Amino acid sequence: MAAALELFLDESGASTVRALRGRLADAGLPAETGHPHVTLAVATAIPDAARAQVRAELELLSIPDLWLYTLAAFPNAEDVLVLGAVVDTEVLALHNAVHDALAGRTRGPDAHYLPGAWIPHCTLATGLDRDRLAAGISALHPIEPVHARIGGAGIVDTRTGDVDTLLRR
Repeated sequence: MAAALELFLDESGASTVRALRGRLADAGLPAETGHPHVTLAVATAIPDAARAQVRAELELLSIPDLWLYTLAAFPNAEDVLVLGAVVDTEVLALHNAVHDALAGRTRGPDAHYLPGAWIPHCTLATGLDRDRLAAGISALHPIEPVHARIGGAGIVDTRTGDVDTLLRR
């Protein structure tokens, strides 16, 4: 995939997530290093017209705070340890509105991020086999809820890391 629409956590929430990632790194695990975020959509391409539509939508929407609370894993080729967000009507409304703005305007949308399939989360570590996944859970248990405001949103080029900022808060 080449483009991801991400909600960036504010500095307080991001700092708390970085501390959790630090505990994983201290345990010798491959913790994520980028700015903590929750991804709303991923596609092969999100053209300028789609970006403009999402930008306009984000300016009108109420952006809810997130509660990151559930320690979970996505088992796939590179097992991923995540901190899942509590899903409420405000979070789902934001997600649906963004996807309404993107509908028919992107190329190659990733089905994992579409309404009905999306699991909002912040990645803590990737590339974990079964033993390392268990070690990661042990390093973080028990987890305290992370209250995070959204500090901004942008389209991230997943190959280069370049960000097209859509919203600053």
